[in-house]
Amino acid sequence: MDHFADRLRAAPQSRLQRGAAAEALAVARELSRRAQLLEEPGAPPREMPDAGMFAAADQILVAAHDLALVLRSDDEVAEAVRVVEEARQRAGV
Repeated sequence: MDHFADRLRAAPQSRLQRGAAAEALAVARELSRRAQLLEEPGAPPREMPDAGMFAAADQILVAAHDLALVLRSDDEVAEAVRVVEEARQRAGV
């Protein structure tokens, strides 16, 4: 997670605009959704707001931290890492 966030922070604005920030927001929203479903089963998850392309790195870290606090198994951790790595590759950073 930290690597992806660091790469986003170092990315030029043009790369963020070409989709890296949107990909980062999408994965942050997915991590947030997963955390909420584990924390409050049965409650509809709330969508993480779009705070702008320059906040995408921080949103990933916040969502990943929240999810890490509620994961229950090594398999769940591995799945979260896989989701982030695939997003990083799609973002091209």
